[in-house]
Order: sequence, then structure tokens, then C-alpha cells
Amino acid sequence: MSDMTSAPPQSTLALQLRRFRQNRLAMAGLVVLGLIVLACFLGPYAFPFTGEDADFTAIALPVDLLSAHPFGTDNFGRDLLVRTLEGGQVSLAIGFVGAFTAGVIGVLYGAVAGYIGGRIDGLMMRMVEILYGFPYVILVILLSLLFGGGNIALFAAIVFTLWLTPAVIVRAQAQALARREFIEAARAGGMRTGQIILTHIVPNTLSVVIVYGSLLVPEVILSESFLSFLGIGIKEPQASWGNLIQAGTSAMSTDLRLLLLPGGLLATVLFCLNFIADGLRDAFDPNER
Repeated sequence: MSDMTSAPPQSTLALQLRRFRQNRLAMAGLVVLGLIVLACFLGPYAFPFTGEDADFTAIALPVDLLSAHPFGTDNFGRDLLVRTLEGGQVSLAIGFVGAFTAGVIGVLYGAVAGYIGGRIDGLMMRMVEILYGFPYVILVILLSLLFGGGNIALFAAIVFTLWLTPAVIVRAQAQALARREFIEAARAGGMRTGQIILTHIVPNTLSVVIVYGSLLVPEVILSESFLSFLGIGIKEPQASWGNLIQAGTSAMSTDLRLLLLPGGLLATVLFCLNFIADGLRDAFDPNER
């Protein structure tokens, strides 16, 4: 009789990663997103000029893939491709860093409220409800004016308005976890409230947070683009996809190229992020299939 050895059982995380890798749209979105991120952060170094350098001898050049300006220039002689890639750096950085920051704030706030409960939970969630009651755009404009404008003000305003939903989601998870036996055992073992929240509550909400976080990134990118489009976000001469699209729409009747490149990249990134979010949702919650 031959020896038979059984394979060790896979961990939950390994099974979730395998399910994610089996999602072709999610993997394709991840690859395309990675290529766009690399192009945005490394591509401008391939050119001897920046997106803010104006060449008044090469104004409004058309697309010529064999020239020094392969996608042409704008009405100020600035290279459209380099300017779009540099704008992508701003939009992607605000999107990913903003989503991470808003997620961390929301997770900690919701975990504390849900675990402690009682009056503290009531007060904390009343604050969330009050902030939910303000119109989003008006709140961001007020915060941007309060912080004095600029990139940091825009970032702070977006983060301040987008941590609310993660807080509500994690609070519900924390309330359920607070009644579990292993939490009771931790309390009986003498662990302090802060230790329980950081070592037990937060880690056990990560699967939900990861799925929602993947949806938060495109929301932050869209918020930045929308505010820059309105003229209260990233200001000229610095580029972002939002103000590039705004400039492209104003010249849409005469030069559609100015709109297509930044708009196409933004749309592609949003599609990729949505495919990745769907893949993560299916991987972490297979019942959603």
C-alpha cells in the first residue's frame, strides 16, 4: 500500500486570493491599472521637458507619433502627453492616499464607536449623521476655503467628507464582534479597550474594509477631478485630470484631442478600479456570486 499524504488546508486568505486571481476581468483591470500608474510616474522622465514648459514655437501642434510631441501640444505650446501623465500623478496620488487616509480614520472611528457602545457611540454617530446632512459639494467648498485652498486643502476636504461611510460600516461590524466569545475572553484576560480594538476588532473587519476601500479609491479620484473641473481643486499651471478635462471641454468644438487623452485615461482607470472592486467583493464574499 502506497503512502498517501494530503495537502495542508489552505488559509482563508489564500483561498480569497485564489478566487480573486480566477476573476479575469479583475486581473485584467489590475494589469492595465498597473501599466497606467507606471506610465504616469515614470513616463515624464523620458522627455526633456515638463508639462509646464511652454514652447511658443510649437503651439497647438497636431498628433504626430514620430515628433518630439507625439500627442501634440495645447494652446500654450505645452506637451499634451507629458501634461496628462503629470496630471495622472496628482489624481492617482490623491485617489490612493486619500482613500487610505479616509479608510484609516473611518475604521478607527467606527471600531471605537461600535465596541464601546452606549452614550459614546450615540454621540459619535450623531456627529456622523450631522456631517451626512451637509451637501457634499458645499461642505468640500467650505472646507477648501477654510483651509486656504491649494492641494493640501483639497486633500483634507476630500478625506474629511469620505471617512463617514467606512465608519458606519465598521461600527456595525464592531457591534457584532463585541459580543463574540473571544472578545469576552480578551476582556477577562485583562486587555485594555484600546488593545482589544487594535488587535481584535480592527483586524476582523479588514475583509469588509478592503472591499469598500477598493470602491473608495475611484470615489476620491472622481471627487478630485470633479472639484478641479469646477475650478476649486488643482489650479493651473499644475495639471490634474480634472482641470485638463475642464480645459478640454472648453475647446471641444475646435480640438477634441485635448479632451480625449485625459478623459480616456480617467475613464480607463475608473473601469479598472470597478473591475478590481468586483473581483475583491466576489473573493471575500463568494455568496455574492
